[in-house]
Amino acid sequence: MIGILLMAYGTPASLDEVPAYYTHIRRGRPPTPELLAELVGRYEAIGGVSPLTAITKAQAQALEDALNAQEDGESYKVYIGMKHCHPFIAETFRQMAQDGIKEIVGAVLAPHYSTMSVAVYISEALEEASHWPDIQVRFVREWHLQPAYLSALEQRLRLVWMQFTETERAKLKVVFSAHSLPERILAQHDPYPQQLLETSRVLADRLAIADWQFGWQSAGRTAEPWLGPDILDVLQDLSQGGYRAVLSCPIGFVADHLEVLYDLDIEAVNKAKALGMRLLRTPSLNVDPGLVEALRAAIAQCRTEDTR
Repeated sequence: MIGILLMAYGTPASLDEVPAYYTHIRRGRPPTPELLAELVGRYEAIGGVSPLTAITKAQAQALEDALNAQEDGESYKVYIGMKHCHPFIAETFRQMAQDGIKEIVGAVLAPHYSTMSVAVYISEALEEASHWPDIQVRFVREWHLQPAYLSALEQRLRLVWMQFTETERAKLKVVFSAHSLPERILAQHDPYPQQLLETSRVLADRLAIADWQFGWQSAGRTAEPWLGPDILDVLQDLSQGGYRAVLSCPIGFVADHLEVLYDLDIEAVNKAKALGMRLLRTPSLNVDPGLVEALRAAIAQCRTEDTR
């Protein structure tokens, strides 16, 4: 039996869990009442609970089914480990070890590698793995150029493109986006910004889109500067440039959650409307067969490489 440690960000199961969740994100520092009220308000605006946990479970089941459909003579079991809520990554790794799993492949539900995102997930898994030296562990580090992932995004871009009128398409900007990170990653030569641009360029080339740009979103509330321009600032600039239509494609996210359902579908859409523009977003991948195939292929490739 080969165990797959599928790692995800996690989300509170109810509004009552938001304070503990937010405190965990802030590394044990409770948020101010103002920050907490703002986050609770965002969850309330999308219905009270994020669908992320349910989607992650569905992704895990679909991946397990796809892996076991391979004709490689192996059997697979997919486990979920969360970064900011139960079951935490270390808890899940421990459960896998107690279940007798001797080969583990870890993969994060984030296609683009960063020392401040994917590397942190891997580090938490490796810390627990150090207590189980008889277990072979490998990790998928990035999968931003997996053909099935790119094809799934390409299909969504084409479908949304057709929802704009010919007049709108004449002055339309495609804006790819992902979660911002602190600017200090640039001095560390972190590959995250470059990998995001690589995905964006491939998609733009496939659709022969010349008028596109990249924008950051969902920056953290900290004193240090974060990568920009923020997508809300991008919309402001586009309006001043005469644009009246925006096609938003959040390539850094693979599921519906707060940063998509609120930051884009509510905040960015309302900003665009106030500026006299129409913004449409590509649907999230969620349990798209292309996403599942991309993960399956990345895991299969990882098992042939020494990537611990």
